[in-house]
Order: sequence, then C-alpha cells, then structure tokens
Amino acid sequence: MKRAEVLPGKPYPLGATYLGNGVNFAVFSEHARKVEVCIFDPEQPSRELRRYVLPEQTQHVWHGFIPGLQTGTLYGLRAHGAYEPRRGLRFNPHKLLVDPYARALHGQVDFSAPVYAYSLGESEQDLSFDTRDSAAGVPKGVVLTDDFDWEGDSLPSVSWNRTLIYEAHVKGLTKLHPAIPEHLRGTYAAMAHPAILQHLTKLGVTAVELLPIHAHVDEPFLVNKGLTNYWGYSTLGYFSPDARFSASGSRGGQVVEFKSMVKALHRAGIEVILDVVYNHTCEGNHLGPTLSFKGLDNAAYYRLLDKDPRYYQDFTGTGNSWNATHPYALRLVMDSLRYWVQVMHVDGFRFDLATTLGRDRYGYDTRAAFFQMVHQDPVLSRVKLIAEPWDVGDFGYQVGNFPVMWSEWNGKYRDTIRRYWKGDDRQAAEIGYRLTGSSDLFALSGRKPTASVNFITAHDGFTLHDLVTYSQKHNEANLEENRDGANDNHSWNCGVEGETPDPVITELREQQKRNFLATLFLSQGVPMLLAGDEMGRTQRGNNNAYCQDNALSWVDWNLSESQRKLLDFTCLLSRLRREQPVLTKRKFFRGSHIWDSELKDLAWFRPDGQEMKKEDWEKPYVRSISFLLGGDAIATPDDEGNRIVGDTLLVLMNAHHEPITFQLPAIEWGADWEEVVDTGQSRVSLHTHTPAGGSVVVAGRALVVLRRPATE
Repeated sequence: MKRAEVLPGKPYPLGATYLGNGVNFAVFSEHARKVEVCIFDPEQPSRELRRYVLPEQTQHVWHGFIPGLQTGTLYGLRAHGAYEPRRGLRFNPHKLLVDPYARALHGQVDFSAPVYAYSLGESEQDLSFDTRDSAAGVPKGVVLTDDFDWEGDSLPSVSWNRTLIYEAHVKGLTKLHPAIPEHLRGTYAAMAHPAILQHLTKLGVTAVELLPIHAHVDEPFLVNKGLTNYWGYSTLGYFSPDARFSASGSRGGQVVEFKSMVKALHRAGIEVILDVVYNHTCEGNHLGPTLSFKGLDNAAYYRLLDKDPRYYQDFTGTGNSWNATHPYALRLVMDSLRYWVQVMHVDGFRFDLATTLGRDRYGYDTRAAFFQMVHQDPVLSRVKLIAEPWDVGDFGYQVGNFPVMWSEWNGKYRDTIRRYWKGDDRQAAEIGYRLTGSSDLFALSGRKPTASVNFITAHDGFTLHDLVTYSQKHNEANLEENRDGANDNHSWNCGVEGETPDPVITELREQQKRNFLATLFLSQGVPMLLAGDEMGRTQRGNNNAYCQDNALSWVDWNLSESQRKLLDFTCLLSRLRREQPVLTKRKFFRGSHIWDSELKDLAWFRPDGQEMKKEDWEKPYVRSISFLLGGDAIATPDDEGNRIVGDTLLVLMNAHHEPITFQLPAIEWGADWEEVVDTGQSRVSLHTHTPAGGSVVVAGRALVVLRRPATE
C-alpha cells in the first residue's frame, strides 16, 4: 500500500514546526472547507512547486505532517471556502496567504500583483471575485528552528522605579552613525554595535523601546507617492522580525540577528521592549488586500459590524480592528507575546492603541478577556507591560483606567508639562499631580507611581527641538497638504516660527529644552526619552513623520556645540536621578513624616517660602512654585530591608517670563542648600551654597534644584 504524501500530524503548535524528518503544519480556520500548503522554489520564490492538502481538522485547526521537508523551505497557504463578503466570509484560494505563525518572511508585498480577492475597478468592488494567482506578490514563510546559542543570556530585570526608557527606531537611530560600518547601518546588528551601546550606557538607559519590528507592509497609497510606512504600524507577521532591518538576509538570518542584538543589549544591562500592534493589521478595510488573516478566516480575526458584516468595526483609524474576543484570534496574540519572551528573550511590550484590545462587545472593559489572559499567564505577567491607553473609538481615551499590572503612556503628563513651560494659566494643581507620579490617575486602582510612563515627546509628534521651534505643524513632506498630524501640540516657537539666527531666541529655546528634560528626570514615575532628543534632533516641524524613511527621521550624529552641551546636560540629569533615591520612589508621597524623619516626604512652597495652601493651587496665574523631597522620609526599604536615606532636594520652578526671587524655607527645612541644577545656565553641580531662609533668583523660564546632603 502506498504511503500518503501528507500524514495526519498534530494540531499543535500552530504554524510550521520542523521535527527533524519533516515539517508539521497547523493552521486555524473555523469556516474554511479546505486548507492547502504551497511549497516554493528557493531559487525562484514566485514559482510554486507543490501543493499539499492538510488532511485533518481538529477543533478548527487544519493540520498535517509532510515528510522530508527541511528548514529553509519557503511556503504559503491557500484556504478554500465561501466568498460571501455580506456574511463576512472572504475565502479565495487564488490568493496566497501568509501563515500567521511564520517565524520569518521572505520577500515583500507587491501591490502590482493581484493581491486583492476582488477585481479592482469593478462596480461591485469587493463583492466581485478575482481568479488571478497572487503568489508572485506575497511574502513566503520560512521554515525555521529555534536553535540559537544564547551563551547564558541573563535578563537585566531592572525594577520599574529604576527604569529609563529610550524610544528608538532601529533604522532611524543607527542609519547615520559614522562609527558603524555602512553595510550594518539601519539594522539589528547596528543596534548591537559598541558605538550604540556606549551611547545608551552613557545616557543611563535601562530599556530600549523599539518601534515596531514585526514584519509589516507599506500601504499602496504611500508606495504610489514614493514613500513608505517608516514607523511600521501595519503588521503582517506577528512572529517574524522585519527583514528590512536585517544585514543577514530574509531566510532566517533576520531572526538570528535579532537574537544577537538582544543578547548584546542584555550584556550591557539594557532591556528590550517591543512596540507591538495587535489592534489592527495591514489588510485594511473591506477594500484592502487579502494577504493572510482576511483570507484564512475574516470573521474570526476581525471585528465586523453586527448588522452588516461586509464592513469592519474601526476603533483604530486604519480600516479594521483585531477581534480580541475570538478565542483563536486572542490565542494568536498570546502565543506571539510568549514567543517573543521565551524564544526571542525580550523583556516587555508597549501596546499600540491598547484600548482596542480591551474592548468586548459592549465597549472597553478592564476585565476584558485579553487582560484576564495576560494577568494569569505565568510568562507574560512577569514582563513589563505598557499601554498606549487610547484609540479612536467611542470613549477611547482611557488614561489611568488600565488593570493593576499595567503601566501607561501618560498623555496627561505630556500635555501638562508642555502647557506649564509654555506659560499657560491654571496649571498649578495639574502639575502638582504630574510631577509626583499622577496619584489621581493610578492610586485608586492599587498602582504605584511607576504606572505612569512620563514623556515630553514620542515618535508621534514633535521632537523636543521642534516643540520649542514651531507653533504649527509643517507636514508638507508627507504629501497630504499638511492635513495629517495633530493640530494642537501645546508647542511654542519662542517668538519666530522655524530656525532663526537670532541668538536671544536660540538661547531661550535651548533653555526650554533643558527645562523639559530636567522636569522629566525630576518627576516620579518612569521617564521615557525619545531617541535624539538628548541631542536636539529636528524633523523640521513635521509632527507626523510616519512615512519619512530618510534623513528627516534619522538621528544625525554630527553634533553642533549646542547639541553636545545638551547631550552632556541630559547625561548629568540621568546620573542625578540614579544617585538620588527621592526621585525613584516606589510609593506615592504622603505629605507627612515617615519613620522618624526630620522632614516631610513632600512639601510645596510659594516663592515667599511659605507652604502652599488650598487657595494657592486654585489661582489661575501661578507659574512659580517649589517643592521639597525629603531624603530621610522614604517609606519603602531596600531589597535587604534597610531604610533608604538620601539627599533632600528642593526644586524651584519658574515658568514666568521674568526672574523670580525664591525665599528658601526656614531653618527647620534645612540648614544649608547646595545648587546642583540651573537650567538657566546649562550646568549641573554648581556647588553654590545658600543658607536656610536665604534667597535664590531663578531666571525667567528656568528651573533650579538645590540639594541638602543626607546626614549619617
């Protein structure tokens, strides 16, 4: 009796698994009638060699074992079933599909190929049916193993309160660095280069948060303009590192190179956090291409309209939303996250538009299935979890409303600090909360100051330099007539729009940069620094450079004198934060004495040296305040149970345009103060002493930090 070409195989694990003598394929599709695996010629990847029907279906998983296949095999999938868009079914076996569990993808999507399941130009649009084969225009999965010599890789496991996040784009950070060999620039290997590691360690960075590195697709409307999706928020493969960042090829080399990068960063004591996009995919709305999920089981992977499942629910502004309420769609997210932790050794995730993942059928819910799955998972519950706590759907802004294990990008912190240093009225009470960890947002849910990821700028928006150089966005390079990007940025150009040779305005801008950086490093919570801000990087006023894969977005390492000074200033601020335990507290302030402390853990003062009262916080014109952080009033002990005692800091903040004289608190608050930061002078560690009850003049729009050394 002749042996079958395809053996029954196993329904788990999903994807293509090499077993030494062949490959097991397992593919979820609840509504398909048949699923095929297609094998492609390694020399001519567009040429299909064989098709194999997966013979078994177990609990909606189609599976089969193909003897003799080896690692490096290129493959794709085809799913047979009903093509009835009005019912949410979009099966078309003429369209090659990317395996959602593929560990590596070879090739890019070619939109000149017939990658749409319907006939473009037809009056019926997506209700029509296209019979042309799309294989030539679709990336192929690569069969791999997880073998890699980690050489005893040890996770840095940096505590949240000691974390400094550096948000970076793999290519953008490394493409122009002169010390990196040209053939490595813009790659994972470049991220692991000693020049990058040295820069990160000099800054005191403990975690790099990488913009999306999952394999993604450049949308056709960008390609037609000669642009690309530089940021990468258009995912195709949730298990595959994007080969565009690989110096080692696209047939598995990208996986090895990524792992090597992680290993090198870990050796430098730096964690790796991935910006992940599980809220939507690259397949767009009902008129988008059929590349993977849409053709495998559209109704399972996507949120469709109940009354008309031809169309998609769109909480993301991209045309579709991931269906985190479906068991297998949710399982893919969980499997992907565990893969990146267990196999790729990453240390955490920042979830783009995370509110979407918390939406059930009725709206956002902190007890949604996704949150429940993450919280009970023995792997994922132990890594760093960061939410971008909003989406574009109804009630999408959920800052402060994520479950207890999560930290959040604190958009309220960003906006408040920007408004304060711009000189807006009615900021006193708000800035009091933001500087001290945003207890109003996070304390009631049982979270700590580290739930607040503080940032002044991020990839989405102005850079720090542009924040003080432009009052309006200038996105003409995106070829959308400057309609894209946020209109309200709480930015101020300091008197002239754009670059200027005026030395007065230029110095004011440098001072404002120092104010923002100092505020960030002096705030309770987790600081996040945008790559290049420490050196005054500009995007020439573009606040939405998502499609600018060029020098506009890349970090320029050729620094001017002022940029070098800013870098040095940032490094010194980072060191100050590391050395002062009052800046990295694990619990919220109480405004009272702790242990047998001489001082309160937190006190607020007016410029006349008197403690602030309720009515002071409510005055609309308050722009000058100071606060004291008691170094002997830290509530939490160290890991060995010993009391933590550090220096006491007094921070004087003046957002008024003229100098303000601050009367220092009386003797009971400290006998002698040493000035350690003055943003009006671009220096740290000034070593100027002022007695208790004395006065300090703080320049207009400046910040001063005074230190009272700890007593043994």
